[in-house]
Amino acid sequence: MDAEIHSSAFVDAGATLGDGTRVWHFAHVCAGAHIGAGCSLGQNVFVANDVRIGNRVKIQNNVSVYDAVTLEDEVFCGPSMVFTNVYNPRAGVTRKDEYRPTLVRRGATLGANATIVCGVTIGEYAFIAAGAVVNRDVPAFALMAGVPARRIGWMSRHGERLALPPSGRAEAACPHSGDRYRLDGARCVLMAPPAFPIPP
Repeated sequence: MDAEIHSSAFVDAGATLGDGTRVWHFAHVCAGAHIGAGCSLGQNVFVANDVRIGNRVKIQNNVSVYDAVTLEDEVFCGPSMVFTNVYNPRAGVTRKDEYRPTLVRRGATLGANATIVCGVTIGEYAFIAAGAVVNRDVPAFALMAGVPARRIGWMSRHGERLALPPSGRAEAACPHSGDRYRLDGARCVLMAPPAFPIPP
């Protein structure tokens, strides 16, 4: 199945879009962008040249994915959330050679109106709350909220909050899937990955 591109969207020659990817109203994908299969780019989404997007990524309305941003498989970008690529921008100073790369690992959620300050890595299945401002690396499964964002808990792969403290040593199960997680200090790990993917 080819990509589905709305008539009002612009996909520049040279951009790569995987099978089944949908590009909705007024979106713009630049020539150098690489987008995987089964993705959804909502209304008014912008994807720059030096961007890599994995498979089954959902980017909601009004999100700009700027140069030096990489989104792995199954990342969710909520409406109007923000990426940056220059740490100290000035209109009168050119800093295109100072872009700081941002990496969002598989399955992470970036909530509506969240801001991701460039140069950070968001761990697998981390959950950034709506309106949070992330200015440092985020560990896998972490639940982050606030300005600046701080870790307030942990989330399962299925997107359920785990009965774990922000740090310490404990174990808990996902209330939906039953998968068990172990907290060791400031690191949360899935103890026994399931033999099959979590259903949508």
